[in-house]
Parts: sequence; C-alpha cells; structure tokens
Amino acid sequence: MGVYWAIAVRSFRRFSTYRIATVSGVFTNSVFGFILCGVYLTLWRERPGLGGYDVPDALTFVWLQQGMLAPVGIFGATTTNELGERVRSGEIAVDLYRPTQLLLWWLSVDLGRAVFQLLARGGIPMVIGALVFDLKFPSSVWLWPVVVAGLVLGIVVSFTIRYLVALSGFWITDSRGMEQLALVLSLFFAGTILPLVAFPGWIGVVARATPWAATMQVPIDIWLGRNPGGTGQALLFQLGWLLVLLLTAQLVTSLATRKVVIQGG
Repeated sequence: MGVYWAIAVRSFRRFSTYRIATVSGVFTNSVFGFILCGVYLTLWRERPGLGGYDVPDALTFVWLQQGMLAPVGIFGATTTNELGERVRSGEIAVDLYRPTQLLLWWLSVDLGRAVFQLLARGGIPMVIGALVFDLKFPSSVWLWPVVVAGLVLGIVVSFTIRYLVALSGFWITDSRGMEQLALVLSLFFAGTILPLVAFPGWIGVVARATPWAATMQVPIDIWLGRNPGGTGQALLFQLGWLLVLLLTAQLVTSLATRKVVIQGG
C-alpha cells in the first residue's frame, strides 16, 4: 500500500501548487453561497419547513454544499478529465504497464486531490457562512467521526462514478458526451440545485435512492442530523452503493483492458 500512499501524497502536493485557482475557487464558492442563501431564504419564507428543513438547516445546507463541490468533484475532477483524455489518446496503455492496479492508482490520485480541496476550499466558505448566518453544527463531539466517515464515503462514491464515466471511452471512443450527461445527473441528483428532501413525491423518492444522493445529500444530512433512519442507515446506504460501484468498476476495468487498441496505431 506504500505506493498508493505515495501517489496520494504527490497528488495532494500537485494540487497545492495551484494557489491562484484555489483562491479563485474559494471566492466563487463564497459568492454563490450568498446568492443561494438569498434564494433559499425567499423559498423557505414562502414554504416554511420545506422537506423537513427549517431556515438554519437550509442555510447550513448551502454552505456545506459549496464547501463540498470541489472535494466531491461534482463538476468533474482528475478522474473524469485526465483519465478520460488518456483513454481517448491511448496514453492509458502506459498506465496499464505500471505494476499497480489501475483502479487503486486513480483512487489514490483522486483522494490526494480531494483532501487538498477539502482543506483549502471546504472549510473557508463554511467559516465565511458561519460568520454571517446562524448555521448548525453537530451537537456532539462523538458525531464528528460519523460526519467524516460520511464525507469520505461520499467522495469515494463520486470517484467510482467518474471512473466508470472515464472508462466508457474504451467502448464509445470519446467519453466527453458521457461526461456531460454525468454532470447533468450529478447537478440534479446530488443536491446542488435544491436539497433532495425538497423534491416532491416519487421524484424525491427516486432522487434519494440514486448513488449521487450518497455523494452530497447524505453527508450533509448526517451533519444536520436529519437522516430519517438515523446515521447508521445513512452510512449503510453509502456503503451499499460504494460496494456496488467498486465491484462494477473492477469488472469494467477487467473487460476494458483485455485488449487495448490505440486509435491510429
């Protein structure tokens, strides 16, 4: 496991060099946080208790959401962009020559990226929001390990989805169309537009059952203590999707790498 730890550390260091991009990201997340707070305050004033959330819940959701966008990789990350491009260009053949597992290699890369983004872009918007609004925090110190576990599971679930999207390029030649489709699904089902608890009827039931719900909505609900079945059921939901997606990712990797054909060669 030492090699994968080294990969994660190097990935962390790599992303820490993009200082201007990080500062710009923090600024953007903070601005959108204030915009969304204005929208949510208006919505919850018209619909008090929407989805079981009160106003502090809704505002906390906004700032947690903005802090998690980059670590979770909702708008794409290394796995989607670089791995997808390596599949398109044929450079993936170099990755397959390495004495490592392709899935674990890219998981290590993504975890290094996510940890940096979480420290640099996750905490600062939350602090800014807490200085202006009355936000909610876990009521007990014993809940923090559960919050961390939910966040880690959300990040890894997101990675497996992006990994599968990138590997689709083995069959459809160019995975960029799938990347755009995955982005739309992530925006809708992860809770970046509205909390999924606010979705009505069967739409809400379906949205909360998807793997995208495990990436953001479930970790945020763990923070808020709003999981209908408790934190244990929330973590089991994430673990269930993670196992399904990891097994699928390993199977797809095996099928995709049986024979590699480089375009033009």
